[in-house]
Amino acid sequence: MLMYKNQTNYLIMGILLFTALPQSAFAGSWHEHWHHHYKNNHIPTFSRQAALPDRHLTPGVRNPKVTQSNIYQTICVRGYTRTIRPPEHYTESLKRKQIRQYGYPAGRNKLWFFEEDHLMSLELGGSPTSPQNLWPEPLKTQGGWGAHTKDRLENRLNHMVCDGQMSLRKAQHLITHNWIKAYRAMYSP
Repeated sequence: MLMYKNQTNYLIMGILLFTALPQSAFAGSWHEHWHHHYKNNHIPTFSRQAALPDRHLTPGVRNPKVTQSNIYQTICVRGYTRTIRPPEHYTESLKRKQIRQYGYPAGRNKLWFFEEDHLMSLELGGSPTSPQNLWPEPLKTQGGWGAHTKDRLENRLNHMVCDGQMSLRKAQHLITHNWIKAYRAMYSP
């Protein structure tokens, strides 16, 4: 009987402790894991054409504060893009609007299917806030040409500009004209 009483006391203490702690102490990690897993497994694959923006809506816009003569004070400085990146509330609001403008149909228009991306990346002197330089880029497209693939090219072009292997204008042209073609030229054998 004494053993049973101790088990009951431990059970009551455990329940009290559990209910006294904020839910986030328990819910945060499994909820985040489930949400991440759910979102990643339920992102549709868009057509290859969706990997490139509509040139009329998103032609790409330069940041007038970045020039070839000041790249070592701007885009070549580690952490520079953090200083000019627009706030999330701005890009999320723009993403909602642009998903409608791009005409993505119901069921394929969830915010988490896209990254609101700079066509001319901040690392290459693109405008941080111009709607003509931002577009809802699908995370997954046929052939693997989604947002994360473009990020790799942006980083490579930035290194080439900062190492003096390519002019800023040339890198800007490559990324805005057809980033998939530029990627293939950079990474194909």
